[in-house]
Amino acid sequence: MKRFDDEIISGNVLNSLWKLTWPLVLLNLINGMHGFIDQVLIGHFVPGKHNEGNAAIGVAWQLFIVMVVLIASISHGMNVLIARYAGRQDRKMVSMIFFDSFRLGAFFLVGIVAPLGYIFSPYLLQFVGVEEIVYKQSLPYLRLLFAFNWTLFLMILVTGAFQAAGEPKLALKLNILNAVLNIVISFILITGMGIFPSLGVIGAGIGTVLSPGISLLLAFYLMIRGKTLIQLPLRCRWFPNFQVLKTIIRVGLPTGIQGVVLNIAGVLLIKYIGSMPNSTAGQSVYTICYTQLFSIVTWTSFGLRSACSTVMGQNIGAGNPQRGKKAVQAGAYLGALWGATIGIIFVLFPTPLLYVFNAQSELLLDYGRALLQCLAFSGILLSATLAMTGGIQGSGATRLPMIIAMVSQFGVLLGVCEILYLLDMLNIYRIWYVILLAHSVRYVLTLYVFRTDGWTKTKVEISPQLEIVE
Repeated sequence: MKRFDDEIISGNVLNSLWKLTWPLVLLNLINGMHGFIDQVLIGHFVPGKHNEGNAAIGVAWQLFIVMVVLIASISHGMNVLIARYAGRQDRKMVSMIFFDSFRLGAFFLVGIVAPLGYIFSPYLLQFVGVEEIVYKQSLPYLRLLFAFNWTLFLMILVTGAFQAAGEPKLALKLNILNAVLNIVISFILITGMGIFPSLGVIGAGIGTVLSPGISLLLAFYLMIRGKTLIQLPLRCRWFPNFQVLKTIIRVGLPTGIQGVVLNIAGVLLIKYIGSMPNSTAGQSVYTICYTQLFSIVTWTSFGLRSACSTVMGQNIGAGNPQRGKKAVQAGAYLGALWGATIGIIFVLFPTPLLYVFNAQSELLLDYGRALLQCLAFSGILLSATLAMTGGIQGSGATRLPMIIAMVSQFGVLLGVCEILYLLDMLNIYRIWYVILLAHSVRYVLTLYVFRTDGWTKTKVEISPQLEIVE
């Protein structure tokens, strides 16, 4: 039977953080890589004057994430509890928390999100105001995501549980398998290799929904064989423990709301872009630069956030919150350094980066260069912000980041855009500057909260009288 890792809660804080960070950062980069490659292939193999195929995928993903982001409520609440009990090396509680969360996530995705998302896909696309050529490519892709992408989010639940328990390398290996399968399937179906026809955008969708299922089956095989810290219960329970679910939802719901806020803001931002002249070019550039190129920063920062959350949660569980806070502070410095490195590349080489996606029209290049310059500074702020956010959320204080997200996204990002729109002063270039302003405000507010100590004392417990039935 595998043992818990004591080095996460003892020894040098930088070593504890790094032990969690490098697998999670690499994991998130790999997760983002298949989407990046899909966008490159679509840019080259799906013809369009303003890269309409890239816009179709970008818009569909933004809408899809909004509808399913509440799964983050389950995932994050689960991760906080697992990290706490892993810090106490309580294997039975860790395993019970995971399986109750998994059942709830499966019901939510398959029973609610899939049918509603499939039905409302046309109305969602009409709401954001895409042009007809983008709509025709985006609709079947979006419906495919809603109908079958539950495998991806259940895979996120599984790998999140492994991370929180202190097994980031196992989560990394499963996601490498997922990414490789995704890239291979997408490449074959987008380009039309061998006996397979060229399916373009829909080929990318098939690769996205098919590959996570295989990794999910392997994860459960390893659990059955006793190769993981999480163990299968000796007896299957049809109904979850509602006390556990109540705690998971109470802790995780603010994080889910935060995710909804961030993604609704993204959808409305696309709507603002869609109201501008040359809207398809603007949406294509937003997809290429923000959704894909900037993902080199965001996916890395999400990995760092997960590491900071786990190290904070486990150290609180072990009774040493100040050690966890020092590790998170080191993570913020590492994140800012990474963001600055990528920002320099954005400033020095914007045109070659856009050429990777076959974005060659002068309008796309002008929009893209301007956005990359703004994102060069945003990356520094966002990386540090997400590291501190991970630490705060890992303590169980999930409401504070939710409030900050609401202020920065609705109050600043959308509020300033709306004011400029009403004054007839809004254009695509100014939207890029407002994105930078929103990241700046979010960083300042998060730093202010992080420097306080109240959030480290957040109480997140399951009743000690709870009897675990095997």
